[in-house]
Amino acid sequence: MSADTFTKADPSAHPDFFTAEAAGLAWLRDGGGTVVDVRGFGPTHIDLARLVPSSPTRDAARRFGAELAAMHDAGARQFGCPPDGFAGQMFIGSRPMSSIEHASWGSFYAAERVLPYLRVAVVNGNISESGAVEVERVCAAIADGVFDDEEPPSRIHGDLWTGNVVWTASGAVMIDPAAHGGHRETDLAMLALFGCPMLSDILVGYRAVHDLADGWEQRIPLHQLHPLAVHAAGHGPSYGVELVRAARAVSGLSTTE
Repeated sequence: MSADTFTKADPSAHPDFFTAEAAGLAWLRDGGGTVVDVRGFGPTHIDLARLVPSSPTRDAARRFGAELAAMHDAGARQFGCPPDGFAGQMFIGSRPMSSIEHASWGSFYAAERVLPYLRVAVVNGNISESGAVEVERVCAAIADGVFDDEEPPSRIHGDLWTGNVVWTASGAVMIDPAAHGGHRETDLAMLALFGCPMLSDILVGYRAVHDLADGWEQRIPLHQLHPLAVHAAGHGPSYGVELVRAARAVSGLSTTE
């Protein structure tokens, strides 16, 4: 293997795992996103261009924001849809992720992105029963369409926490997608969750291409329910606590809608 190629391999991986990653990267690239190059893949591995990390700059952050907005604008056929041409199992991290499609964002988000991982978190003891009830109550409101808007499905990365944005000398490059049709605010909320550097400049670049709807900052906890539920499922009770805190913030929002 050449020095400019990085290989991820797992002989026990689900047969769709690396194919899903390659399909997601291709779909995001087709939508205008800057993603890591795929050199090859198979059932147990994926070969990627090796990225050389560098320090982020204001220009790179604003360019990344503009590219992210354009990628979102490339759209998707339905909420929850997989990348075009891919019909296998989807993943977020190592966890399976649904590809059931919905016409409305709220029904999709509650049923396919929050509740499945909440149930795992309960079984694993990472969230209290009372906390789970609070999250379920908020999910019922989300599914009823309290937060639905006129936004069509966006082409989103789906797991855009700061670790999946690699800053290089030529700019920001996205890796490890959980790509699907979703809401543009979800990617932005994930960037905020673990403190992406230069987020304010990313947002300047983003809004120069596609402005955000009023109240988007208040809705950040809403769009963080998914990643927090995923983390609560497998990374300990501290994420269960954060999930309940986010649910309470969303509950406060829903009472003012």
